[in-house]
Amino acid sequence: MDHGTQAVDEAAARLAGVLGVSPLQRSARLSARVGGEVWLKREDLQPVRSYKGRGAYNLIAQLTTGQRTSGVVCASAGNHGQGVAFACHALDVRGRVYVPRTTPRQKRDRIAEIGGDDVEVRVVGDTYDEAASAALADSASTGAVLVPAFDDLRTIAGQGTVVREVVDQLGRLPDLLVVPVGGGGLLAGTVSWLAGRGTTVVGVEPAGAACMAAALAAGEPVDLEALDGFVDGAAVRRAGAVTFPLVRDSGASLVAVAEGRVCTEMLELYQADGIIAEPAGALAAAALGDVVHPAPGTTTVCVLSGGNNDVSRYAEVVERALVHEGRKHYFLVDFPQEPGALRRFLDEVLGPDDDITLFEYVKRSNRETGPALVGIELGRPEDLAGLLLRLEAAPPQITPVPADSPLFRFLL
Repeated sequence: MDHGTQAVDEAAARLAGVLGVSPLQRSARLSARVGGEVWLKREDLQPVRSYKGRGAYNLIAQLTTGQRTSGVVCASAGNHGQGVAFACHALDVRGRVYVPRTTPRQKRDRIAEIGGDDVEVRVVGDTYDEAASAALADSASTGAVLVPAFDDLRTIAGQGTVVREVVDQLGRLPDLLVVPVGGGGLLAGTVSWLAGRGTTVVGVEPAGAACMAAALAAGEPVDLEALDGFVDGAAVRRAGAVTFPLVRDSGASLVAVAEGRVCTEMLELYQADGIIAEPAGALAAAALGDVVHPAPGTTTVCVLSGGNNDVSRYAEVVERALVHEGRKHYFLVDFPQEPGALRRFLDEVLGPDDDITLFEYVKRSNRETGPALVGIELGRPEDLAGLLLRLEAAPPQITPVPADSPLFRFLL
């Protein structure tokens, strides 16, 4: 038996009776989209609302008595911290979880609730890297065992139990397995167990945080110069030193999905399927029909990796989805400072299904014109050509705000 397969099988034995088997559900919507069978592995329904409890428990369960006495420590943007908290509470091990200030309070509260008296949440710095440095320093000074989110063979084996369950539930190997990728723990565990079995594996990264693709291109893990943190569960600056060679040698493919497409899929999961997915949880499904095209009639499984989404983020999710779909656009309009200017703009420029969703106007009494920032939502993406023609013919000077401008990033 291959060592990776054996490690995953042993992890599954440790998890038996500790974590329930998450459902494998057929998605009629996604099946229709690709012309084949699509199933969702619902890791969002785990006790910690993600697969992270698997790896954390598998690692901590293997610690010696002395190591357990010293306790554990980790850094997390949210999900891994909940997994560690779950394991600590289940195994009666003391733990400290370091999170940056940017971690939503909902996730902080969940870590504290799951861990109970066994876990202390410490908020340090403004970025994950700062929290990680604090956790590393804690481990060095106290002797507490550092529990990596992905870069440890024990964590990787625990995450690999997801695909093992998939095959048991499906009763056969899927033709295609699509998994989200951050630091690579879930993908590494998946390919370790599936090695040589014939299933095609595709890892999906956020376009603004494709660290594993960067590592493969460079031949080793490298730091991303820029990082879009929107898909927070997969926004990792550097792929793991342990996960990288496993992914590199597996033959798995990597693709990237735009953050706006992820938002569109989050809304479709919610509105059509009644599933609350976090951005990373929607990554795999977002790739289907966009950058991943299963062969007609084949069976595909997508891992829906997590559902720890803060409801306050949905306004941004809707905004990003509309922009991605080509239905939301912004313009700087230099209006004449005279009565009726706005009314003429509405009558002459807007189409019958268009709507103004943002209007920020600053009147300047010492000038003949005054600037306004105008957001327009179209009824259909194809209505843009007509809108641009009407804008060009309108009297005010009108400048589109491109998606790569600092002003546009401020709006989002």
